[in-house]
Amino acid sequence: MSDLHVVLGATGAIGTAVVAELTARGHRVRAVSRGASGPHGLRADITTTDGAKAACAGAAVVYQCAQPAYGRWAAEFPDLTRTMLTGVEAAGARLVMADNLYMYGPVDRPMTEDLPYAATAPKGRARATVAELILAAHRDGRVRATLGRASDYYGPGGMNTVLGPPVFAAAVAGKTARWMGDLDQPHTVSYLPDVAAGLVTLGERPEADGRAWHLPVDPPVTGREFLARVRAAAGGTPKTAGLGRGMQRLIGLFNPVVRELGETWYQRDRAWVVDDTAFRDAFGPVRVTPTADAVAATVEWFRRAA
Repeated sequence: MSDLHVVLGATGAIGTAVVAELTARGHRVRAVSRGASGPHGLRADITTTDGAKAACAGAAVVYQCAQPAYGRWAAEFPDLTRTMLTGVEAAGARLVMADNLYMYGPVDRPMTEDLPYAATAPKGRARATVAELILAAHRDGRVRATLGRASDYYGPGGMNTVLGPPVFAAAVAGKTARWMGDLDQPHTVSYLPDVAAGLVTLGERPEADGRAWHLPVDPPVTGREFLARVRAAAGGTPKTAGLGRGMQRLIGLFNPVVRELGETWYQRDRAWVVDDTAFRDAFGPVRVTPTADAVAATVEWFRRAA
């Protein structure tokens, strides 16, 4: 039986972390991306059927960590998922999807996996469609699939995130570190190595198939608490601040990435808390990095990368 674990989008932040976790656990790995290199790398375009089949060939487990550009989710994510599924199906592999929380839309309680897909904005609907396509393929017997969901992530390599350049890169450069949203609302944040560990656990456990799981996380923090930890780890006296809706709208006039955040501002103006009880009960005990340690490691990575 094959023990080949294939990581799609292997040069992105989550994909890189998954490759590292798989390697640490002794699995045979194929790292797939358009710019892959090294002895375990494969260059492939998984937006095409031939590319997806070549990427997944011979795999026991495929980790889908690839995604379109943030502003192109609605236009491209569903079709990417359909094509990716053809590759997984042709290989007879299991699928682990690196997912997020957008499909739930605005919430008024801690998020559990039984919440309806209530998002109405384009990005949330796109993520709901992706999840529905994958779970439908599982129900139809085309693939065996599971989804691992994480909140806003940070960690070594975490550049394409609201916690990367605005918080960590700014702090190590001595600039103002800015938290997107209300500084005093609790917010679950996910540490990249913990996200990877959760996804690989799903890849190792076939009983995970057929549903979504919230990946294990440390307890939520407020923006004010998180920035205080970043300030302590960075040393010196970096300034910290919140970025509210009005400033987001203003900056968004000139910055398309910041402008995109307005669509899901409901994730930033109220409590945004993940309940990971189901994963812990099914697969525990789990390893979760304390936030203070995770922040310190992330500051150090951004300092070396500066």
